[in-house]
Amino acid sequence: MLRPTLVIALLMITTPLSAASLEDTLRGALNNQQSSTASLSQNDAARGVKEALAKGVEQAISQLGKPDGFFRDQAVRILVPKKLRKVSDLARQLGYGQQVDSFELAMNRGAEQAVPEAASILGDAVRGLSVKDAVSLVRGGDSAATDYFRQSSEKKLYDAFLPIVSKQTAQTGVAQKYKSLTRSVGSNPLAATLLGGDDKSADLDGYVTNKAIDGLFHVIATKEADIRDSPAAQTSSLLRKVFGK
Repeated sequence: MLRPTLVIALLMITTPLSAASLEDTLRGALNNQQSSTASLSQNDAARGVKEALAKGVEQAISQLGKPDGFFRDQAVRILVPKKLRKVSDLARQLGYGQQVDSFELAMNRGAEQAVPEAASILGDAVRGLSVKDAVSLVRGGDSAATDYFRQSSEKKLYDAFLPIVSKQTAQTGVAQKYKSLTRSVGSNPLAATLLGGDDKSADLDGYVTNKAIDGLFHVIATKEADIRDSPAAQTSSLLRKVFGK
């Protein structure tokens, strides 16, 4: 179930601007050079892109911000970092697959906890989308709006996610699970070169935070592409008007 704050934020995303403020925005963007019909088209483009992004955010947070939201989804599951992949692969070969899974699960739990905090940040980004940018995004590729969205909000998301991920990975013992895994593998002579005598995991919290953001925008981009390409996903008259073929 979505948190109340999430629901409120999502409602704020999709709430239309007042008639007066919208008129002022459009007048400034168009420099009074276009007709009222053209203004309506600009208005529809902006509202359509915002609605599509809002739906993507809602789906991403409800899908990922729950137990196993990341772990059971192969498209976004957070795996052992690449620099540690040889160690984890060897661990599985030596019969320590359960320890690898436990390590990965702990990382994915951190991402799940952080994702719901994206609602207010992404809500602000949606509301800040200009009419001019929205029009160009309507004409863009399958993930044009999501890509623009990520560019404008990724730093804020990282700063908001990192403390939550750090707290959760501490509670689930990510670092301890990593050390337990490397100790188990390190007891085998074949692992000596792979471990290089170092049982540190680099910046696991930063890694999990970045992967959580990757997963979030993966789902939003998938939803955007679906809305652009599938009439069934165009669930409002506005989406059909803006993205319908």
